[in-house]
Order: sequence, then C-alpha cells, then structure tokens
Amino acid sequence: MITSVKKILTDAMHGGYAVGAFNTTNMETTRAIIEAANELKSPVIIQITEKTMEYAGGRQIFSIVKNMAELYAPEIPIGIHLDHGKSFDVCKRCVEIGFNSVMIDGSRRNLADNITITKNVVDYCHDKGIDVQGELGSVPYIGEMEAGEVDWDKYMTDPDEAAEFVEKTGIDTLAVAIGNAHGFVKERKVPDYARLEKIRARVTVPIVLHGASDWENGRVKEVVKRGVSCFNVDTATRVAFINSIIKTVRSKDEVSFDIRKLLGDAQDEVKKTVMGKMEDFCSSGKCVVHDNPKKHESNSAKSDEIGEE
Repeated sequence: MITSVKKILTDAMHGGYAVGAFNTTNMETTRAIIEAANELKSPVIIQITEKTMEYAGGRQIFSIVKNMAELYAPEIPIGIHLDHGKSFDVCKRCVEIGFNSVMIDGSRRNLADNITITKNVVDYCHDKGIDVQGELGSVPYIGEMEAGEVDWDKYMTDPDEAAEFVEKTGIDTLAVAIGNAHGFVKERKVPDYARLEKIRARVTVPIVLHGASDWENGRVKEVVKRGVSCFNVDTATRVAFINSIIKTVRSKDEVSFDIRKLLGDAQDEVKKTVMGKMEDFCSSGKCVVHDNPKKHESNSAKSDEIGEE
C-alpha cells in the first residue's frame, strides 16, 4: 500500500531500525524491490531520479511503481519518492504526477540559499500532503573530489546548521553527510559517528544517509544505533543487475538471447541484493500482514496470467 514516507521513517526512528530507499529505473528493478519487501514483510521506499524520468517518462515509471505496489504488495508500506530533485519545478512536476514524497537537493548551495529553495518546496508540498526531504552537507559524486587526501570537514553536515535548517524549512526528513559518498567515490575511512550523534541530538526528524550501497553490516548497525533511519541504495542494485546480464550473455547459451531470461535473471539478482540490505537494516518483519487467503488466490491468478506465453 502506498504510505507516507514520513510515517515509514518515523516508525523506523522510534523502532530502532532503518528502511531501505532503493532506486529503480525499470519494471524488473521495481518488481525485485517489491517482491523482496513482500517476502520479508519489510516497509520500503522506491526512489526515482530525474534522469530515470527522462529515460522512462515520469508518468510511465511512476505508474509502474504504483501499480505493482498496489497489485503485488497491498499490505506492505511503500513510499514513492523523488531522489535528488534539483529544482522547484521538478518537485512540482512529481507532485502533479502523484509522488507522495520528494527530495529537494540544495546541498551544493550556501546555507541561506538552501534554506530558501527548500522552504519554497516544503510550503508547496505540505499544502498538498506531500513529504519533503532536504539535504545539508555534501555527499560527493565522482568528479567532485580530487584524488588524494580529502578535507572531509568541507563536505560534512554541521550539527548547529542542521538544527537551523530543519527549523526554518520544516522538512520531514534530513539527508546528512558524515563521510559517506555516492557511487564509487572513496569514502571517509571511518564515518564521523560523533558528528552524527550531535546531529541526532539537535534535530527531531528522521535522518537519511545517501551513498549507502557498499556499507557493510557493522557500519550500518553503528549509524542506526546513532540515529539513521533510512539508507539510500542505488549502486549495489545496478551492479547486481548488470553483472547478471553479463554473466548470462557470456554463457553463450541459446536462452541468453531470450530477453525474458536475460532480464528475469537480472531481476532475481537485484531481489537477492535488496533482501540482503533489508536484513542488514533490520527492517524485515517490521510490517504486520494480516493473512487473507482469498487475496492470495487472487494475486496468484493474476501472477499466472502475467507469466503466460
């Protein structure tokens, strides 16, 4: 069921676990995420970026996520979220399409400008019941950092500024930087746990960590213990998807040229990756599902129809 991202993450914050926010680009990745959530009875957030909207069409990819969530996981809390919206207009478009949560990323701006653009989005969205994530600090991408030693203090979130940012913008969730990085960028050797604790003590909203694809269980437990309620995951699922396709094609089996086989195997690998992350985040089993045999029979029939040649 489509559920408020704020509610999903507030429940996680009070429950002492974290929820995965997984990026999708297509039907296979979407279905993998939803099936993983369904099997593990885990709340989940499915994210869509501007680039994915350009690639797949904003309404098209949103409809895929919404329809699959409602058809295959009617009792699983699922949020549909815009990841890294760079402008008010993009956030507005996503609200019009039907997203129930958006991120306005003003993290590359100075504090005053970040507050201004974020508050504008919050004022527009809250009037329509839409949740908003803001980001303070800078989680770097490839090309933004030079090789060698990095002055991480330039990138990480200031706890005092975080308190001011949340208060003045009214955001529902806050993305922070404590030495984490997007993609294959080399992260800080040890996350700044003390900084995270100070941020948690200064703000009341759920805290989100971007660039969490390669975080192992030890680090995950440490930051969840210190207040992180959500991990964004993209690179890990992309790698699983692409490696599966490469493996299938290299097999030179006749079936490797069957698109259904090719993409089906990739979907399975993404599902395994997502389930592993959910176990790490301790979100599995966090949503109560009331058994309804008739509903299961109905869904099974629909699944059989979809799977027919």
